[in-house]
Amino acid sequence: MRFSFDRNTTDWDSTDWDSSDRDSSDQISSDRAPAGFLSLADVDLADNDRFTDPALPWRMFDVLRREDPVHWQPEPPPNSGFWAVTRHADIVRVDRDPETFTSERFTNLEEVDEDYITLRRSLLETDGLRHRAMRLILQKRFTPRAVATYETFLRGLTARTLDAALPKGTFDFVREISADFPINVLARMLDVPEEDTQRLIDWGNRIIGNTDPDYADVLLESAESERYRNLPFRSPAALEVFAYGRELAARRRGGSGDDLVSALVNSSPRDGVPLSATDFDNYFLLLVVAGNETTRHAISHSMLALIEHPEERARLVGDPSLIPGAVEECLRWASPVYHFRRTATRDVELGGKRIRAGDKVVLWFASGNRDEDVFPDPYRFDVTRENNDHVTFGKGSPHFCLGNSLARLEMRVMFEELLPRLADIRVAGEVRRVRSNFVNGIKELPVTVTLS
Repeated sequence: MRFSFDRNTTDWDSTDWDSSDRDSSDQISSDRAPAGFLSLADVDLADNDRFTDPALPWRMFDVLRREDPVHWQPEPPPNSGFWAVTRHADIVRVDRDPETFTSERFTNLEEVDEDYITLRRSLLETDGLRHRAMRLILQKRFTPRAVATYETFLRGLTARTLDAALPKGTFDFVREISADFPINVLARMLDVPEEDTQRLIDWGNRIIGNTDPDYADVLLESAESERYRNLPFRSPAALEVFAYGRELAARRRGGSGDDLVSALVNSSPRDGVPLSATDFDNYFLLLVVAGNETTRHAISHSMLALIEHPEERARLVGDPSLIPGAVEECLRWASPVYHFRRTATRDVELGGKRIRAGDKVVLWFASGNRDEDVFPDPYRFDVTRENNDHVTFGKGSPHFCLGNSLARLEMRVMFEELLPRLADIRVAGEVRRVRSNFVNGIKELPVTVTLS
């Protein structure tokens, strides 16, 4: 369904959008520049169904960057619409200015009632001194030097994961490799039993996949979700994560452990404001979700790109020293999070548009990663691309991804260990994507491998 909305009225008009309007070339992945068949009126970034198509989101982003880079996107009620920011330069400008574009009003598209803002606030939804204080609790555990100490563990874990998966010949790469690998890293950092990893994966799926019927207990769009409006992502799975985290906290409080949970319960934020029970719940849930979902999807998209571009895969096999740089191209290409939202704190002009105080301003990082003004030939997957100024983790923002160094290390180690083992790898069935305009996720990637 496509919604039309006049920014200065409250009149809605809806017309059907038929996927049969696409030509056959639309069935390709995002490895070539979108064709010019879309008009600006065809764009609807609020429609989650459009994000299950491998090419359509990129076509919409291209239209927006070209024709209306700061675009008013209407939404179905009860939401009020948002400004879609799609050019790299504008994304960076907004992300670096939390005084004008705050995260305090939440970072996803849902408009949270005043009564529930405090209940649902996490590290992502704070700015200024409080944000820095909460971030510093764990920051030293995610520095490049700190995560480098995990490399030996990661290589052993990767070998174990690959030893279990690759002899099967044909298998789901997501389930057997890209979901299994980062969750075991997180389990070690949380110091939880290995047998709990599947629960962590399931919780992440159910929470982040709150718009996908294969994952969600309760779909975000459904009336039933109102029952859970006080929970992150309106997901009842949050209650299970809270209970699990509280049990860990009770055992670690007052101890000398160096795991992430111990750091949260035994540290005092530098702003002098202790973490409340709600602060802990939401911080722990963020670790469970962010520590698993994004790296998992980045690895899946990267593997699919390497399958679809065997000449690039061959370059990495022939010269493994290219892999660290290739990781940056994989991160640009994968863009595992489509967007984050900010809210304007004052009237401001952006891209020639007048943004009003209180308007939602949504940064489409995935679009920024295909901006032709920054990335020559942006739909070319090039493992030797230089000056790869992607915005996957945020760029110069106070919200720059805390786990960026760990994600980079995990991806580098995975491909250093995996690629030499493969004589060939091919897609063996339908590649299924998460129904979400927030997480750019692959939920099934069936492959057939031939070992070296």
